[in-house]
Amino acid sequence: MGAHSLKYYDFFIYGSAAALIFPTVFFDESDPATATLLSLATFGVAYAARPIGALFLGHFGDRLGRKKIMVFTLMLMGLSTFLIGCLPTRDQVGTLAPVLLVTCRVLQGISAAGEQASANSMTLEHAPADRRGFFTSFTLSGTQGGQLLATLVFIPIAALPEDQLLSWGWRVPFWMSIAVAVVGYVIRRTLEETPAFTQQSASEGVAKLPLAVLMREHWADVLRVIAGALVASVSTIFTVWALAYGTSESVGLSRSSMLWVGALANLVALGAIPLWATLSDRIGRRPVFLTGAAGSAVMMFVYLWAISTGAYPLVLILGIITFGVVYSAANGIWPSFYGEMFSTRVRLSGMAIGTQIGFAIAGFAVTFAAQIAGPDGDDWFAVALFTAALCVPPVLAALTARETHKIPTELLGERAPREKADRERIAA
Repeated sequence: MGAHSLKYYDFFIYGSAAALIFPTVFFDESDPATATLLSLATFGVAYAARPIGALFLGHFGDRLGRKKIMVFTLMLMGLSTFLIGCLPTRDQVGTLAPVLLVTCRVLQGISAAGEQASANSMTLEHAPADRRGFFTSFTLSGTQGGQLLATLVFIPIAALPEDQLLSWGWRVPFWMSIAVAVVGYVIRRTLEETPAFTQQSASEGVAKLPLAVLMREHWADVLRVIAGALVASVSTIFTVWALAYGTSESVGLSRSSMLWVGALANLVALGAIPLWATLSDRIGRRPVFLTGAAGSAVMMFVYLWAISTGAYPLVLILGIITFGVVYSAANGIWPSFYGEMFSTRVRLSGMAIGTQIGFAIAGFAVTFAAQIAGPDGDDWFAVALFTAALCVPPVLAALTARETHKIPTELLGERAPREKADRERIAA
């Protein structure tokens, strides 16, 4: 969890900067609305790159092991984040500045594609069979921890005088990624490969072409994961578009106050995620995931309405409930819910490809939201309706999925696990 938190600090620090800083630093200030739209689009670029990274890193993760991919993605993320802090601005090099920004963001996206799937696969395969939901939820607690850390770091930075903030202040959180990468590497170099992968390699061997096996045996589950991953749109709308909306002239909330909403919501999520995951170990993945997906669709209307009123106590309370509690039901369950759909030999590929295609759509949800919100960027109802529509596919995915919380780890991904277990007992 520690290294995962540190790595996602790198990824999420970009979101705050894209909403608050980059429209001024990297884009044309003469048209603020377009500058904001383009800046939010660069946030989504990383998500577009993630499916490409998933194809390559998923393949090598299922062939070479989970540990090697986790170390590689950590170093790539640290380097690309540090380089963002070193980039020249638009005033210095013109249109080359946003081009370099997008290049670094693509590298961040490729790194994130392999990171989450490898961490989830490793945790699931190490976990006790009856507590897979609880243990895999800590990878998402790590993600929330990274998001919390990124927000807390940005709060004092955002409070700097405008000239200092736009000249050097915004760069500091990105430069800190070098320390993050070093600490994460020290943590990860001691990891051991999972017993499930080791056993699979020794007995049946690894798949030469995991993608071919995946598409032949698990294509329906890949589609379910893609649909389920769209629930991440709730996160991107909450953390990026709502931040930009709340600090816009039409609402007028301060940067620091809106950042605190995200920080406290993530803090509550750190406690809610393992609780929801523990519940899923008892009653199943599907009902908990459905609660989070359907509940988030409803709560986004309430939260964005609260922002439109400008009443900060209301925004704070409803932000915590929406993101910290309700969304955590789906967010904390998906590592086990998705991972249990696949067998060991293609688990990393299945999770990486499925989630990253879904996350790519979720990443650009922010850009679409900025367009849907109209020329003044204040049509919150249209954005809430758009977010709710993106929660429908996750609900359908959960309704059509198998319940897997009681299936032994070694039988996960089998079409008929009971029959296989019976055959193995007879053979023994």
